[in-house]
Amino acid sequence: MILLAAGASSRLGRAKQLLDYNGQSFLKHMISTVESAGLTSLIVVLGANASSLSAEADGKHIDVVINTGWQEGIASSIRCGIIAMQNRYPACDGALILVCDQPYITVDLINQLIRVQKKSGKPIAASAYENIAGTPAIFHQSFFTQLASLQGDKGAGKILKQVPDSIATIDFPLGSFDIDTQEDYDNWKANLIPHKAGENEEM
Repeated sequence: MILLAAGASSRLGRAKQLLDYNGQSFLKHMISTVESAGLTSLIVVLGANASSLSAEADGKHIDVVINTGWQEGIASSIRCGIIAMQNRYPACDGALILVCDQPYITVDLINQLIRVQKKSGKPIAASAYENIAGTPAIFHQSFFTQLASLQGDKGAGKILKQVPDSIATIDFPLGSFDIDTQEDYDNWKANLIPHKAGENEEM
């Protein structure tokens, strides 16, 4: 599993990874969700605010990777995560990639992705919302080279658009909502889900 949490949260003005999620940080909540789904070998990619976030990513099965080039955008964090996974877990045959500012990710959603990938036999399982395939998504190792070659501020969505026939999807309409601004966070806390189209910004 690769959790991307390296961005500066510039639109929010503070580290959104540390926002409160029912008594714990968003970062800690996402790690707990993944662990509750039975996944180990967790790579957490930090960058901006790494010193204040590292304590939130402390755990037995967690490897923290610092992306010193986080200003480039999400592609740099995906590269860091994939390279770290290949180096530390060379037998790993797939990677779940997710961000921790999608507050509606659940254990059941992660398990659905795992099941649909196995059942379909396709190399990628992705979440479907706003007429796109997006994160969270599972990539077979056959896509690791492409993931490790991404550049700029576009993430794995670039690959997903290129190989639609290689993707099995599950419906995740709430996946279109992520926390980018104080208004987003306030709406989520108030249980309001405004329409938000487009790709998720990396944390």
